[in-house]
Amino acid sequence: MTEFDIWAHRPGSGHQSGTDIVGYKVEATDGGIGKISKHSEEVGASHVVVDTGVWIFGKHVLLPAGTIKMIDTVEEKVYVDRTKDQIKDAPEFDEAKYAGEPSYLEQFGSYYGQSHM
Repeated sequence: MTEFDIWAHRPGSGHQSGTDIVGYKVEATDGGIGKISKHSEEVGASHVVVDTGVWIFGKHVLLPAGTIKMIDTVEEKVYVDRTKDQIKDAPEFDEAKYAGEPSYLEQFGSYYGQSHM
């Protein structure tokens, strides 16, 4: 298995720098989970924040860019390599901690790095 950077977009995923994917639907390996409400292309910390809507009662989850398998700009969908349960069990996204704690993203890196299939 090759070394994998969870915070970088995969080659071949369809990611194009500068493309606004906010509002795109997000598809887990076993179905839809919500829509992208925030997108960061920060080097070493690229990620999306997904508003799960009624699926998990309005929870927002952060998905590192490395979980994205494919971005379909025609269908406006983002496909990720995690199941609904893996995403549901992830740490909840907290805007205040995100803005104020530089090490905040580490818990997501640990969670998604460990749950990589």
